[in-house]
Amino acid sequence: MKVVFRNEFYQIYTSDPAAEAGRIEAIINVIEPYSEFIEADPASEEEILAVHTPSHIEWVRRKSLYDISALAAGATIQAARIGLVEPCFAVVRPPGHHASSDSAWGFCYFNNIAIAITTLKRENKIRTAYILDFDLHYGDGTVNILESEDYITICNADQHYRERLMAEVKREMELCEADIIGVSAGFDNHVEDWGGVLKTEDYYDIGQMVRAAAIRNKGGSFAVLEGGYNHYVLGHCVKAFMDGMGGK
Repeated sequence: MKVVFRNEFYQIYTSDPAAEAGRIEAIINVIEPYSEFIEADPASEEEILAVHTPSHIEWVRRKSLYDISALAAGATIQAARIGLVEPCFAVVRPPGHHASSDSAWGFCYFNNIAIAITTLKRENKIRTAYILDFDLHYGDGTVNILESEDYITICNADQHYRERLMAEVKREMELCEADIIGVSAGFDNHVEDWGGVLKTEDYYDIGQMVRAAAIRNKGGSFAVLEGGYNHYVLGHCVKAFMDGMGGK
């Protein structure tokens, strides 16, 4: 499966858990033998401006986080474009789903998935889109930016019990109709991470559900990394999800 990545994502750019040393290595070390890596390129300022205000971009720039945040957004755009043809995963940081048009919190700066979906729409590559967010935390930034767009449906899987969460995702994927499914893939709901809900094999099942929906819709799928902070299990969760989405 293709993975969009660049070595700059190894860098420790802040002191928060998303930027912690060893976090990205924990993923790459597990998935590298099974992945085809694509070198990430940064999003253009025009692509970012389609989602974020100039004042927000300047705020990110003043924090000296523009370059790494633009690179994460650009990698997600690339994954979305590849995803139109075959499943693709963007292994990036900073994450993005808590970034709104003119504000951000929760270790996020630019909303990677909103920028990617908006780019595809502006390029007339899609008519409809669906975002599945299974991170532990509600993707408020994505909702704030995109909920008024009539071409997109957003599902934040928001259950605190394993069976209910899996049933919600299954129901949503069975009802999903879209040209592209974008996944905000946060793994902090793992039983050994902050949320304590999902098992590693559940991420494989979620990936399979996304794949089945995309095939049924004759559309595409892609995912971008959001949360996930237990380095001992993170890479295995990512691989499980990729195996499911990629059809292994």
